[in-house]
Amino acid sequence: MAQQIPISRNGRADDPAADALRDDGTHEITPDLAYRRLAIANVVFVGAAGDRGWVLVDAGIPGSKRFIVSAAEARFGPGARPAAIVLTHGHFDHVGALEDLAASWDAPVYAHALEHPYLDGSRSYPAPDPSVGGGLMARISPLYPTSPVDVGGRLRSLPADGSVPAMPGWRWIHTPGHTAGHVSFWREADRSLIAGDAFVTTAQESAYAVATQAPEVHGPPMYLTTDWAAARRSVRTLADLAPERAITGHGRPLAGPELRRGLSALAQDFDAVAVPARGRYVGTAAEPDPPA
Repeated sequence: MAQQIPISRNGRADDPAADALRDDGTHEITPDLAYRRLAIANVVFVGAAGDRGWVLVDAGIPGSKRFIVSAAEARFGPGARPAAIVLTHGHFDHVGALEDLAASWDAPVYAHALEHPYLDGSRSYPAPDPSVGGGLMARISPLYPTSPVDVGGRLRSLPADGSVPAMPGWRWIHTPGHTAGHVSFWREADRSLIAGDAFVTTAQESAYAVATQAPEVHGPPMYLTTDWAAARRSVRTLADLAPERAITGHGRPLAGPELRRGLSALAQDFDAVAVPARGRYVGTAAEPDPPA
């Protein structure tokens, strides 16, 4: 499968040698920003303190609880719990361990209000489209769970002022398209971006690309993206930020000029590069974006 926007190894934001020396199960991007890859998706750790002094962004695939907990304890100390769990969106590979983690950590869960039906047990996501992308991950997408999780008792809306609870210096940005309530997180001080699936850095449709993790700038995973017009606007919003580094929901983190070049190219040529030629959600009349 051809890469959408290929990126050289110089564009990687992680440092494998430093990660091996630290040996805490995470890939550190800045002293207070790290991620762990869990099979097909990433979770992000924000913060540098111990118990209740950090935040988990997204909650991995089903069955990943022990790997998330072990990385958190290695990074923040035995028994360290987050101040909050914050979600980019509620797809199965981002909330797989959410119910168990939120309960065992007694942690509040924050998400955009438009994602709440998929997080309080009341609504299932639209069916995936296996016809797009051409790879194995896309073809088997009808097997992926679309039913909601239920953390309704702990669920909170992200603040209307754009702040992110327990993440000082960060703000959330509504980046719909992949889902209606998808958000990304941005820290202006050092131009760090947590993009979720607004764009990704691997061809998530391809099992080979997922396994090799060759870096690229790629549109949102095709088989679960339901509003391509909104997805285009979201990528352009993030490209305009000119981030210094970005962690996405799938693939390796990218940084520097290579990241900005790739993201700008994706934004400029989004329809030709990222949007499938045809598919269940291609060419449908999208409703106007709801208020952030």
